[in-house]
Amino acid sequence: MGAPDRTVTPGQSGHQPDGRADGGGVTVGSPGPRQAAARRARRLTRFALVDVNSCFAACERVLHPELWGRPVVVLSNNDGCVVARSAEAKALGVPMGEPWFRIRGWAERHGVVARSSNYELYGDLSWRIMTLLGRFSPTVEQYSIDEAFVTLEGTLEQIEATARAARARILHNLGIPVSVGIASTRTLAKLASHGAKQTPALGGVATIDRYPGVRLDRILEATPVGDLWGVGRRGVRRLAGLGIENARQLRDSDVESMRRRFSVTMAHTILELRGRPCIELTGYDTARREQVMFSRSFATPVTDPLRMRQVLSVYAQHASRRLRAQRAQAGAVTAWAQTAWATPPVHTASGTAGIPGRTDDPVVITRAACALVLPRMGEGHRFVRAGVSLTDLGSATSRPLDLFAPRTPTADIGGVLDRVNGRLGRGAIGLGLAGLRDGADWGMRRDLLSNRGTTHWAELATVR
Repeated sequence: MGAPDRTVTPGQSGHQPDGRADGGGVTVGSPGPRQAAARRARRLTRFALVDVNSCFAACERVLHPELWGRPVVVLSNNDGCVVARSAEAKALGVPMGEPWFRIRGWAERHGVVARSSNYELYGDLSWRIMTLLGRFSPTVEQYSIDEAFVTLEGTLEQIEATARAARARILHNLGIPVSVGIASTRTLAKLASHGAKQTPALGGVATIDRYPGVRLDRILEATPVGDLWGVGRRGVRRLAGLGIENARQLRDSDVESMRRRFSVTMAHTILELRGRPCIELTGYDTARREQVMFSRSFATPVTDPLRMRQVLSVYAQHASRRLRAQRAQAGAVTAWAQTAWATPPVHTASGTAGIPGRTDDPVVITRAACALVLPRMGEGHRFVRAGVSLTDLGSATSRPLDLFAPRTPTADIGGVLDRVNGRLGRGAIGLGLAGLRDGADWGMRRDLLSNRGTTHWAELATVR
């Protein structure tokens, strides 16, 4: 992003404060010493976005401090493409999404360390971060594995002090660096977090309130609309057609006209850029959780129904576990298996079926997934990926009582599996073919996997 002369992020503007952004919008004018002191003493409510810096690479360094200062990349399923890079890897020019086999020789010559995706480690450390944040705010809204909004109250100095204390505690307890963006709205807080990452002088915390009036205008001018929360690629193209290319132009556009042209979401984004909070995270969270899905690529192709049955059994049980984790039940199952895109014609065996009454029963879900895929496999096809998706979700706790609804004999088995695996380790027990302890040859290849030292007893870190 860039202004006519240079890129501007919170912390880089050379102007002195000449106004402020508050909950009611942007006000321009130079406050006197008394007015400035009064504003600093006001009790405020602000959103803080806590964002992990280079999340996957940072997690890899927690149990392997020898990686600090070295370029680190994390690879996708089956060690395919680069999906995460440390700051050092970015500085070397390692491209995101690049197939690892193409750059492996070059990367090794430049000291780049590659790791397979360690989902267990990343998920556990994310949970620990969210738990720590709960000590600093009663409201922690997790937005993704590496981001959370927290609500902070107090004077501006108190809010910033709390944010810095939380950041220091996460770094001290977990060894993970985070950036914090503070603002009166979630959209502006997300923008501030970018400034906190890009400006080392800020010490990892950026507050929009410190950049009022003309300074905020310059920051918004330097921010492409595509970098804003909630504006997708299609929105960027349509906005460009109206001559709107940066955040300031969008903020100053007519709200009602933009609502009619686009959506209520776009209107809310404009209002949030003006400092008026009107986006509830629950709306985004609900959108993200309209389905629960588990899908993976295979290390070796699957060609026969027996092995595909095992695949679907494993994937269905993972999906049902995720379903129970968010206290939900599903009313429909979609399952699919697909051959490689690189060897056309591509063949897909898939289908969708409803479930009588919502359920989280892994036996019912497994049977449905197998019935949808196995009859459609055909002969001679080499399947390289598969997945199970659960939709038509409803709350498991608010389900109406139906005395005449059929109850399957395995209705409670999912909870039993969760409790056993919770005590003995994930994968200690499973249903049918998914309970096999020996690694299947179709299992996802992770040759560069680091130890899962926070979730597996056999892989605890060695301290020297």
